[in-house]
Amino acid sequence: MSDYYLYPEKPLLIRKKTKSDWALTVFTMVLFVAIFLFLYKDRAEFIFLLLLVLLIHEFGHYIFMKKFKYENMRMLFVPMLGAFVQGSKPVYSQKESILVCLGGPIPGILFGFVCLIVSSYFHLSWLVLLALIFLFLNVINLLPFDPLDGGQMLKALLIKRHERYSLLFSLISSLVLLVIGLYLKDWVFMIIGMLMGIRVRSMQINYRIHKELAAMDVNYYSVYEDISNRDYYVMKQLIMENNNSAKIYNQLPNEDNDQFMANLVDELLVPPMVRSEERRVGKELR
Repeated sequence: MSDYYLYPEKPLLIRKKTKSDWALTVFTMVLFVAIFLFLYKDRAEFIFLLLLVLLIHEFGHYIFMKKFKYENMRMLFVPMLGAFVQGSKPVYSQKESILVCLGGPIPGILFGFVCLIVSSYFHLSWLVLLALIFLFLNVINLLPFDPLDGGQMLKALLIKRHERYSLLFSLISSLVLLVIGLYLKDWVFMIIGMLMGIRVRSMQINYRIHKELAAMDVNYYSVYEDISNRDYYVMKQLIMENNNSAKIYNQLPNEDNDQFMANLVDELLVPPMVRSEERRVGKELR
């Protein structure tokens, strides 16, 4: 018997389309610089060079995402944390995902070496500083910690085994930042460490739910539109039991209620990723 008769039909998920909002990007850039200047007034040169490095790094990601037809793209700067480019696809390619991850740090490292070579001829202190920021930031970004580019590459490479490693690396990152903050008596490091700790808790909850879903033979490596009514119902029940955000579920009007839960289920899903060899075999069969 079809699960259509056993379980209520899952609600339709209304996906909001967002266009690149460059005005918002500029606003977050200005806010990023303003907060840094307020906290570190004597480091203006470093702050503007850091902004340049982040901008080039994120544009590298943006160009590759544009090339691979990602949707709902936008670039944002987060004061005291850095910057990121958002974008999504219904199904991800392993090869494309890796190229998107490398599109930020690899050009940044190359720029860093070029700046270092040029600075040796012209002896410009700001160019040496720019080279060091390029190299440091982009090499650090290749470390296998979530949400760094190296962590995202780990997800693409491991696919179904990445979650355990991401959780471990994120926990280590959070603890390291807290220890550095306490040692240096720098509240910025401590705040970032605590924020990462909160994220680790959220990752832990999802990891636990995913393990339960796997035991119940529910495929959570999927898009919302492809999951069955039964899978939606199971996910909904587990979210209600484990996710604090779900506590407001019954307090919403009926029309918002279903959409709210549909979004929580969608966030729990892991977007499917096609391995490079699977894609190649698919092309050969066609």
